[in-house]
Parts: sequence; C-alpha cells; structure tokens
Amino acid sequence: MSSADGESLNEDVIGWFDAYDIRHTATVKSTGKIDCGDCFDFVTSNFQRQPEQIIQKIDQASRDTAQTVVLWWINTKVVRPPRSRAYVLLIDDEQPDSSAVMHALRSYAVRPVPRSERKQEPEEVAA
Repeated sequence: MSSADGESLNEDVIGWFDAYDIRHTATVKSTGKIDCGDCFDFVTSNFQRQPEQIIQKIDQASRDTAQTVVLWWINTKVVRPPRSRAYVLLIDDEQPDSSAVMHALRSYAVRPVPRSERKQEPEEVAA
C-alpha cells in the first residue's frame, strides 16, 4: 500500500511509535476467514486495558486503498481477539482532502489517523 519510499514511511511511523512508547510489531500476516495473504504494516499488543490494534499505513488516500484495507479488516477481524481494532495511518501531507476516504474507513470501524493529527492520538493507539 505504500510507494517506493516505503522504508522512509516505515521509519516515520516507527519514530512516532517510539516517541510515545507504543509497543508494536512490524509486518504482520494475518490469515482471516479466507486466506487472502493479508499483511498489515503493524500490530500493537493486547495489553492491560488496551486491545490489540491492527495498523496499516497509506501514503496516498484513495477509494481503492480504503476498499482494500476495509476488505482486509473484515476478513481478518473474525479471527482476531474480540476487542481488536483497526487503524489506518494516513500519510496526508500532500492530500488536499481525504474526507471521503476517511468517512469510508470509519463506516467499517477502521479509524483513520492522518499524520497531521497523530500527536492527538497516541493514548488511543498506545498499548
């Protein structure tokens, strides 16, 4: 789901996790109800009051990327712990308006977190 500079995007997200002491594991394959080879960028651990969180980064918000993430989440959530949540980290620096994509994600219980709003979200994402 990421462009050729995916490594720098990973470093950006990992830097954010580290800055807020968010426990995480990178590149998690999760076989869901059907084996689609779903692979998410990160997962945070199920710890105390915080549920497991499946996290995907998207560098270009579009209808197609939103649909793909939603399909992965629908397929995967049935085999994950009941309280698991899904997040999309939007790399939105050059996106003029991704509100339609954000609405679509929210409609399927996938929480979008734009880079510009990450500092407001760490308590929710921290595990």
